[in-house]
Amino acid sequence: MLFNSLNFAIFLPLIFTLYWFVAKKSLKLQNILLLVASYFFYACWDWRFLFLLVFSTLLDYYSGIKMADAKNQNNKKFWFWLSIFINLGFLGVFKYYNFFAASFANAISNFGFSPNLWVLKVILPVGISFYTFHGLSYVIDVYKDRIEAEKNFIEYSLFVSFFPLLVAGPIERATHLLPQIKKERNFDYSKAVDGLRQILWGLFKKVVIADQCAEYANSIFNNSADYSGSTLLVGVLFFTFQIYGDFSGYSDIAIGTARLFGIDLLRNFAFPYFSRDIAEFWRRWHMSLSSWFRDYLYIPLGGSKGGTWGKIRNTFIIFLVSGFWHGANWTFIIWGLLNALYIMPSIIFKTNRNNLDIVAQGKYFPTIKELLSMLLTFSLTAFAWIFFRAESLSHAWSIILKIFSKSLFEHIEYQNDDFAKPIILLLFIFIFIEWLGREQKYAIEKTGMKFSKVVRWGFYYAIILSILYFSGTNQEFIYFQF
Repeated sequence: MLFNSLNFAIFLPLIFTLYWFVAKKSLKLQNILLLVASYFFYACWDWRFLFLLVFSTLLDYYSGIKMADAKNQNNKKFWFWLSIFINLGFLGVFKYYNFFAASFANAISNFGFSPNLWVLKVILPVGISFYTFHGLSYVIDVYKDRIEAEKNFIEYSLFVSFFPLLVAGPIERATHLLPQIKKERNFDYSKAVDGLRQILWGLFKKVVIADQCAEYANSIFNNSADYSGSTLLVGVLFFTFQIYGDFSGYSDIAIGTARLFGIDLLRNFAFPYFSRDIAEFWRRWHMSLSSWFRDYLYIPLGGSKGGTWGKIRNTFIIFLVSGFWHGANWTFIIWGLLNALYIMPSIIFKTNRNNLDIVAQGKYFPTIKELLSMLLTFSLTAFAWIFFRAESLSHAWSIILKIFSKSLFEHIEYQNDDFAKPIILLLFIFIFIEWLGREQKYAIEKTGMKFSKVVRWGFYYAIILSILYFSGTNQEFIYFQF
């Protein structure tokens, strides 16, 4: 069930009505309703994988209790590692088995062998990387005595599978979400209106920006051999805005939807394309995943305490794992490696904490230095996205060679030039609105609040009409494949 589908447009108001008008007097009933709704939401993708989600939930729930009740450290370690290995085992089999099998076959074929390896012919369970990380963070926190084991199965299950974040995040922590699930929730009109406003902006980013950019990005990348370097560069730019509009749009819809039910989710994006260096970019892009790797991998590896070489090693590990988390393909590993290389100068020269504030805070325009820094960071990020989008390393390399050739100066070719121009205009409008709202949690959180009611609602209706005009493709969100 897609957030940008008619089914979800029926599903959400129905659950909202039952939640606040039927189950409002009972926290237990509210949680049961949300859990049932979440399982139904997930089953709409493929009901068979619902059993995998339930099994993973049961495993971590039971492991948490057994660790809490363990009479000695060895018993506690047993349940901890059992949960870790089984969770990572499922993730490895469904997401990475074919990758390792193919890589092994290619490697030994160089020595004259022709292995006939078994390949797993099954689709990747949607959201498996996200709900696995929910469970892993809980198990690790219980093992480290950061939180107490949850004894209420309904509440723990809802933490893992709450439908707004189930298939593509944000990646929540038990320390943040579980207390909200256990606490009585009362309807807050202002919070609900704010949630609707964030949903509206998320839909705009997905339907109007991401899906329209996808039309051209997909056409150009899928037929890259037929295009000049100039057209391929435009395709890279289209994909750069596609993936941002797609993923941050999903996050906005998820966070706004959760707010309708009185629950606050972790922020996932903070205008990353206005970053002045790569370190700042990664503090603003997919923030819940970045902080997850920081807390559960980078710091346990030693973090920044082991000297410069230790920080370099740990940073490379983090980015390589992050790349591999995104997909079982060498392109994602190179994408992670590139970002690790990008961030190295700031690690070596200890400038990675230089840009902690908001760019041009309190001003309409950035300085020349800030503008050039943003353009450089954006260019490096867009270049790395080539590997993220390409089908293979050879595909990525062929695109790069054309972009850095004489054909970069040839005429840009569009399949439908008349349709592309309005999309480019929309991109400029989108960037302008995002820039004006960069000091907010999302771009239109407070934009226009000082305007008259007529102007403000005219702005909202313009967004709604643009969503309705460009709707119809209902493309899946990119991060569903991760």
